[in-house]
Amino acid sequence: MLYIPGEPSQTNSLRYTDMENREEFLTAGQLAEILQVSESTVYRLAHKRRIPSVRLTPRIIRFHLDAVREALDVPRYRIRRDLSEVHVDDSQLSFDDLLTS
Repeated sequence: MLYIPGEPSQTNSLRYTDMENREEFLTAGQLAEILQVSESTVYRLAHKRRIPSVRLTPRIIRFHLDAVREALDVPRYRIRRDLSEVHVDDSQLSFDDLLTS
């Protein structure tokens, strides 16, 4: 392949296409701003596995906005000890979520 200065190469155009199609992941601060909650609430929900997260290193965590919205919008089902299914709509944050750490 011959490189001509000033003309985009095929690999560069592929890179730009990949950049446009990539998925966006947010920091806890960015997600907190969107959800209008504190950053500590975002970390708490992730720790309780109420919202999905991606841990890149032990100290770096990211969130996919669509996945978080879906997790918060979908009613969840809980199974009691007697094995009967009970529908629990906990898509809203409860006081326990806000007050416990």
